[in-house]
This record gives sequence, C-alpha cells and structure tokens, in this order.
Amino acid sequence: MLIDKKKDFDDKDLGFDEIDEGFTFKEAVREAKRCLNCPKPFCRAGCPIENEIPSFIQALAGGNIGEASAVIARRSNLPAVCGRVCPHEKQCEAACILSKKECGIKIGKLERFIADVDAELEISSVKKQSHIKGKVAVIGSGPAGLTVAGDLAKLGFVVTVFESQSEPGGVLMYGIPEFRLSKEVVRREIKSIERLGVVFQTDTLVGQGITIDEMFAQGYDAVFIGTGTALPKALKIPGYDLPGVIQATYFLQIVMLANSGKVDPIEVPVHAGDQVVVIGAGNVAIDAARTALRLGAANVSVVYRRTQQEMTALKSEFEIAEQEGVEFKWLRSPVQCMGTNKLTGLECEVQEIGENGKVIGTGEREVFLADKVILAIGQRPASRIVSTTTGINVSPEGFVITKERPYGMTTRHGIFAGGDVVHEPATVVLAMKEAKKVAIGIAQYVEAKKLMDECGL
Repeated sequence: MLIDKKKDFDDKDLGFDEIDEGFTFKEAVREAKRCLNCPKPFCRAGCPIENEIPSFIQALAGGNIGEASAVIARRSNLPAVCGRVCPHEKQCEAACILSKKECGIKIGKLERFIADVDAELEISSVKKQSHIKGKVAVIGSGPAGLTVAGDLAKLGFVVTVFESQSEPGGVLMYGIPEFRLSKEVVRREIKSIERLGVVFQTDTLVGQGITIDEMFAQGYDAVFIGTGTALPKALKIPGYDLPGVIQATYFLQIVMLANSGKVDPIEVPVHAGDQVVVIGAGNVAIDAARTALRLGAANVSVVYRRTQQEMTALKSEFEIAEQEGVEFKWLRSPVQCMGTNKLTGLECEVQEIGENGKVIGTGEREVFLADKVILAIGQRPASRIVSTTTGINVSPEGFVITKERPYGMTTRHGIFAGGDVVHEPATVVLAMKEAKKVAIGIAQYVEAKKLMDECGL
C-alpha cells in the first residue's frame, strides 16, 4: 500500500521504484565538461578504491562511453552500484576542488550514467584469461565477495562464489531498499561478473551444506570469507522480546522478498496504519524508516541517543527522509519497550550534553506510542563458518582476524577474509577497497604456493 508524501515533497506517492532517474546524455556530457581535470586530482584521493575519476570524466566529456567504461573497469566491478549508493558527499565529491565553491562535480551520477549506458548498449566486451592461475572459492556475494571474485577472474583464476540465498547479491540485494538501489541493477552487475567466468552456486550454506575443508579437498587453492555481519546486535532492555520488536535487517530482507514475489506479503511485519519507531541513526535505520512509510505506516519516528551531528547516516539520506515525513527525535535513549502481550510503546530517557561534551541522562522520561519498534543498532558476524573450520582466530566480538602479508589471510593458511566480517560494518565502497587488497593477497599466496609445490618444498 502506498501513502501520500507530504505536500513539500511534490504530493506524489511513495513507492519502491528507484527515485533518482540519473542524468540524460546531454546532462551527463555537460556535467563532465565542467571538470577542471586538475593536475593533482583530489577527487581520486578521496575515493577508497582510487577510481581514475578525471580520466573517465574526460572520456565522457568527449562522448566516448566505451573508453570511460573501460577506465572505470580497471578499478571497479560494481560501477552502477557505486554510482548509486556510495557516500560520494563524504568521499570523492567532498574532495573535488569545486566543492569549495559549492558547485562540485556530480561524480557518482556520472559513474552511474556511464555504467547504465554501457550495459544498455552492450558497449564493453569481456576478455577472459586463457591461462588458469588457480582455483578460488568465495563465500558470500556481497560487495566484498563480488569484488574478490571479479578481480581474481580478471587475473586468470577460476572462481566459484557460494551464496546461501536463492539469488546472489548479499546486502546489495537484500539489505538496500529498491528505491535506493534497483535490484535489476544488482542483477546486471552480477551478470557482468559471470561473463568473466565466475560461477555462482546459490542455496549453499557453507558450514552446513559444505565446509571449507571439503572445498580444499575439491581442489580449491584458497578460500575467501566475505559473509558480512549476518547477526543483528540486540538491545536488551525490558520488553525487547515483545511481539512487534523487529530487527531492521530482517525487516528490509522480508520487504525485498515480498516485493519480488518470493514470500507472501502477509509476512511483512509492518502494516498500514502502524505507528513505527526506529532505534538508531545509521543508513540502515534511515532505510528502515523510509521503507515503513512506503508500507503505509501512519507515522514513523527515529530515536537516537546522541545529536544530529553525530548520526552516521548520510546527510542527503537524512534530508530526503525528513522530506518524506520521517520524524527524528534526538537525545532520546531507549529505556524499555512497553506492553504486556504485545508492544504498545517505547519509553526513552531524555539526554543532554554535559559540560564535558558527553551525553548524559536527565532522568526525564518520554513515551512514544508504537505498534512496531525496529532495531537498527548494528550487526556482528555469525560463527557458523568459523565454528566448523579449525585454525581461524576471531576477536572477542567475533570479527575474523587477518594478516598484513599476504594481505587478508586469516590465522589458517589459504583462508582469507575481508569486508564487514573483518571490520565493523561500513559502506559498500570501503568493503570493496579492502577486498581489492585481499584479492592481490590471494593471488600472491596461490602463486607462491604453486611455485613451492613445483620445487618440491
């Protein structure tokens, strides 16, 4: 069910279709021509994967989409995704010298335009490596797994990606709402990686359906763990287990599955007319709040124990959420979920900033009526793979411990890890940055291992 947006948001219906339609060809070329092609490109320094930004922009300015796409492909396997969901305002666009005059180049939209046109017109051709350097298993098909798979395939490795879901994509498919990232775009990016020779084996739960030891027995030279953070953190306040208290990641996944016809819409936990409170102020919290509005929630509030300046969500996402009707309640710390047999509200303690700049409680309480409370306070890795594999050390919080040389290898030889399963949950492009370094580490390890085997060592 759709609801009307507020009047200051054009009086249109909120739906799940992708909101930003991107540049037209004329708009893209005009924007590209504004680039100063700086001798020292700060924009590239601001990109975690060091995308060759000035080069692809100059190619686009000259109308050469194929060249622009080829330049991007040297650093990124997911340009259409990055062009949509990367935090450009904090990275490449923030570093653009024109941003000081508040007229910075829209780098993300240019990258998206190039990727979309290339895919639509099938401009780029994929060249597979004929020489096989080794065989690698990748566990998980989120940003880290897809990056490792694509980079290794380009280097001449045979790569199989094992995915527990029925469709690959990880958080790109199941965690980011359709209105921010079209699932057809994700499927298109995955098909591009398949054309490199990567094989996707879905509906395979590693740790149960197959173990890492069995992968090695099947001839894999190395294994990469890119499973992300599958388990949400709990907020164990009184009433946290009441019906109506739900996890944001579960909520977003069920909505995606319902929208794609894979589960009955009755399974979606937020209904028309519900009063919804979201706890947290990261991008996942904003996604959950905006999704709840699209399901017909009567009102949606986001509560956060700190200030607006300390929220981790992108400013642009926060602003559009406000325009759509999401209300934000700052300096509110959840105390208890209220209700007997079902949720009726969320009680919070009002916070204030103390003399030392720290957030402290005031003792004052405020109650928000709620049919549903959505928790978006962070996630942690699952232990299924680690518990079924010997020799992999993890931190007290459950994150996999890795080495600097070869980059990304765990405490067991031949097993590598990267992305959110190693670091605290971050952005798509930061996961890609680490994954690219791990891919190099895997290639170095396999090459060294084969050389030693050939020498009889």
